Amino acid sequence: METRKVQVTGGSTYTVSLPKDWATDNDVSAGSVVRFHSEEDVLLLSPQREEDREEGTLSIDGLEGDQLTRAVMTMYVSGFDVIRFEAARVTAGQRRTIREATQGLVGLEVIEETGERVVLQDLLDSSELSVHNAVTRMRLVALTMLADAVTALVEDDDALAHDVIERDDDVDRLYYMVSRVFRTVLRNPAAATEIGFQRETVFDYQSAARQLERIADHATKIASITLEVGTVDAAVSEGLRDLQEAAEAVPETAMDALLSENSDEAVDLASDARADLPAIDARARDVGDVIRDLEDAELAQSLALVVDSLS
Repeated sequence: METRKVQVTGGSTYTVSLPKDWATDNDVSAGSVVRFHSEEDVLLLSPQREEDREEGTLSIDGLEGDQLTRAVMTMYVSGFDVIRFEAARVTAGQRRTIREATQGLVGLEVIEETGERVVLQDLLDSSELSVHNAVTRMRLVALTMLADAVTALVEDDDALAHDVIERDDDVDRLYYMVSRVFRTVLRNPAAATEIGFQRETVFDYQSAARQLERIADHATKIASITLEVGTVDAAVSEGLRDLQEAAEAVPETAMDALLSENSDEAVDLASDARADLPAIDARARDVGDVIRDLEDAELAQSLALVVDSLS
């Protein structure tokens, strides 16, 4: 860590010198314009460039299918505004995979395709993206998915189970968007001002989004199990419904705490959410005891996975 002594010039202006290595690395010289971003007792400085759009390039030689899809997701979440995928020859399969992956990401569009590259660009201004609305939407969709997944299981409703699985894509799309905004804010403090939140708040939203995405994944897992098993015993069904309702109440209360504008209320709600956890563990053990008494060992194993997802 380097330190600098603050000087006073002209009787009222505070000045401080910049580290030469930092200035050289960032092409800052006499006449350059730098931006300041204040966060309480911290002052962040960054060079102002003519073009603030971040570009990223990745070679996709040899990348196909899921590997290429993950590469698209990673470049998007990393916060690049322009993404270039290059190869000695971009195959038809690679183009199709990139287009399909792009369709599941908010604001990303293909703007150029040649034999050697595919270029994507984020067409949304960061100020147009609301992480608050995205997380609120994730909360609604993920928790509804969880309730519907259990309903599909106990009522042997395959159509509802398929619907739950399809909704997972909506949650993933929102999660990737929140993660992208989070990474952008980490890289560029000014972006936090554009979206109207402190960086700490964006971090909290991203953490919440991650947990909501996991809830959606568990709901999808339960829905998939529904498609594999038949009718569930009435006693088990009742126990699973009770467990789901108790489990759902915890993230509901936790999200109320996160979104509360009253700090005292937020602390109380967070404490309430934590206090409910032992009761959920007890319910899970009770349901587990009933499941272990089932004669169908394969069914019991599948239902045990459901209990694990709910607890």
